[in-house]
Amino acid sequence: MFSHGTDSAPEAASGFPTRFVWPYGGKRVYLTGSFTRWTEHLPMSPVEGCPTVFQAICNLSPGIHQYKFCVDGEWRHDERQPTITGDYGVVNSICLTGNFDQLSTILSPSTPGNRMNMDVDNDNFQRNVSLSDGIIQEGSQRISEAAIQISRSRVLDYLKGQTGYDLLPDSGKVIALDVNLPVKQSFHILHEQGIPVAPLWDSFRGQFVGLLSPLDFILILTELETHGSNLTEEQLETHTISAWKEAKRQTYGRNEGHWRTNHHLVHATPYESLSDIAMKILQNGVSTVPILFSSSSDGSYPQLLHLASLSGILKCICRYFKNSTGNLPILNQPICTIPLGTWVPKIGDPNGRPLAMLRPNTSLSSALNLLVQAGVSSIPIVDDNDSLLDTYSRSDITALAKDKVYTHIRLDEMTIHQALQLGQDANSPFGFFNGQRCQMCLRSDTLLKVMERLANPGVRRVFIVEAGSKRVEGIISLSDIFKFLLS
Repeated sequence: MFSHGTDSAPEAASGFPTRFVWPYGGKRVYLTGSFTRWTEHLPMSPVEGCPTVFQAICNLSPGIHQYKFCVDGEWRHDERQPTITGDYGVVNSICLTGNFDQLSTILSPSTPGNRMNMDVDNDNFQRNVSLSDGIIQEGSQRISEAAIQISRSRVLDYLKGQTGYDLLPDSGKVIALDVNLPVKQSFHILHEQGIPVAPLWDSFRGQFVGLLSPLDFILILTELETHGSNLTEEQLETHTISAWKEAKRQTYGRNEGHWRTNHHLVHATPYESLSDIAMKILQNGVSTVPILFSSSSDGSYPQLLHLASLSGILKCICRYFKNSTGNLPILNQPICTIPLGTWVPKIGDPNGRPLAMLRPNTSLSSALNLLVQAGVSSIPIVDDNDSLLDTYSRSDITALAKDKVYTHIRLDEMTIHQALQLGQDANSPFGFFNGQRCQMCLRSDTLLKVMERLANPGVRRVFIVEAGSKRVEGIISLSDIFKFLLS
């Protein structure tokens, strides 16, 4: 991964500024190569916001250069860049600077000594490194359909052999809410406990009948902002969950989320396979299903064992295949070579759809409407250059339940920046990337790395960014991963 400028004559004299990138982590990374006579080790610096990505810029003379990285004392080459093998089997990465036609002559198959030492021939090299507008860009071939099918088959076999019991933690708690609790108090509990959703218990029926999620609070706040709303701020203090759910069903004319007209909850049992649980989550368009166990024949008074999510199932997959990636050919593939996720459309692509993104000064009402309309869990917040600053998710809305903030704000007057500050320390800077809020990867990162990021609790989407600028290039969600693996 490297680039250089476009001015030809001046740069030929002073050198081509060339950026080298090591995107695979480490504590101390150095660059050396033929341009340093292999004697000087140039320190590489972590990219801001991407601590696993290191970069260095060198002025190189026109020609073909070999280079290598020293990562924590170990010599490494970038397997995703073109390489050359020396007489003693030493493999080095190579890069090109200068006029491409002249360099093509250098790499011509007829050039003595070049073909037998190159890991890839000249045609393949030109397919993988192309010079366009003065930028050398990496281009990768798509993974074969056969490799995808083999991987899908092995993932499915594994998931069929595991059950809901495999998701249960050794210890922990699951919070449930009674349907007769006031809505406002319920959301305050969600905020204080730091949880996005909670199962709903109907003591009269002796059953779990639904889930309370951030989408409910979003719709409630939207109702409060709507002229002629029948739900006042005072009523929100006493309005019960069951009353809100019934009102929502009538208002929106359909069964929302987990709440059904017959109060049958979408749930799983500990005996169901992980493949069945994953498909149940995908097919019902929900993020979580409770795992319930009942010893009675009619299913009354069940035990709430756990809340199953795609991230928990993905964690099982990563743990099982991490040390045997050879059994899953796609895990070590760069994500840019896999038909997965949503990407910023290429210029001139008539079928491309732009990614939904927010600016810091976007109104909270616009952000909430976009979350609901797009049907996504979170939306990236970017600056004027589309560089990632932060993210706004559905679960962030519960911060407005703290200290009745919702009673003295207007959604169309509050910005995303201001809304996020309500849920954090007053002195916290914007774009803080704390905890699990913003998970980033590069297009050259492996599928395994993306899956491991998504396996973290609370993470629903990984933003694919450009190294250095952090410009958003694409988004991969949990549902994208499972639709790809289980299709």
